[in-house]
Amino acid sequence: MKKFITLSMLFVATALFAQEEPAPPTFTLSGSIDAYYRANFTAPNDENAIAPGSSFANLPGFALGMANVVASYEGEKVGFVADLVFGPRGTDAIFNSPMYSATGDIVNQLYAYWNVSESVKLTMGNFNTFLGYEVISPTANFNYSTSYLFSWGPFSHTGLKADFALSEDFSLMVGVMNDTDLTEFNPTGDYAFGAQLGFVGQYLNVLVDPSFFEIDYTGGFDVSDSFYLGINAAYLSLEDDAGGFMGAALYPQYSVSDTFTVGLRGEYFAEDGNFGAIGSGVDDTSVLALTLTGSFAIDNLTIKPEIRLDSASDDSFIDNDLMPTKSLGSFVLAAIYSF
Repeated sequence: MKKFITLSMLFVATALFAQEEPAPPTFTLSGSIDAYYRANFTAPNDENAIAPGSSFANLPGFALGMANVVASYEGEKVGFVADLVFGPRGTDAIFNSPMYSATGDIVNQLYAYWNVSESVKLTMGNFNTFLGYEVISPTANFNYSTSYLFSWGPFSHTGLKADFALSEDFSLMVGVMNDTDLTEFNPTGDYAFGAQLGFVGQYLNVLVDPSFFEIDYTGGFDVSDSFYLGINAAYLSLEDDAGGFMGAALYPQYSVSDTFTVGLRGEYFAEDGNFGAIGSGVDDTSVLALTLTGSFAIDNLTIKPEIRLDSASDDSFIDNDLMPTKSLGSFVLAAIYSF
């Protein structure tokens, strides 16, 4: 009986010890590649080809997006992310690099983090912006072309941020960073300050940069099992009353089947003064951009046909006769492979 009790106690202790064993650290290699075809309906497709004043998917004919390789390590308390990009989309995304190194134009994100507790996380390095609905990687966006709101807001920051899980529903992030998009080092001696308040998937973001102030709301709702509505609204003001922008976008998406989803991005974007985003060259101009996208998944490959119409309040584009016009119609077919 004594032997039985001893063995039982040893078994229980072993089981408890096994339960307390921390999860082993994991190393992950992931990423994506993307390529596309783009053509204008109402404008030339030769050396005079034009595109909307938003980022990415702006090259004529068959064109390359980028190769994205992400290496990450996740331990019990600490970890890192090294996110590298190669190709036109990546170069456009990190337009202020290289500032220092000959290879600086391939680093999209590079940061280390420390889970101080279950509710506090510290991150230091270069990370993509916390503002806005859309992101740099095409795998995380529904539409392949990007919005004016995304294109003219921040892309990335380098600094130190702290994330707090205030409760099951509320979260808070605060951070101090270099001037926006100055990602390799600080050449100005100035710093930006950012904050994000989250509530059940809805986020209010604020960024105070030495050259501008931006406030942004990003969120969305599952209207039903097959219908989702994303929302983004932002206001940016440059220092010394030098202008800025305001705008809003809705992202209704409907899942037709397990492999096919259709979605619309409806965006209104208005410049305060001559901000320069739309391209008309006049003060206080605006644009309404409607983008209809289909998303067809084949294993890890996603095919996205897209029709886009940009309609501005002033002559911001050209037609097939090279004459100024207020509208531009275009088509994109993208192929995105993720791993």
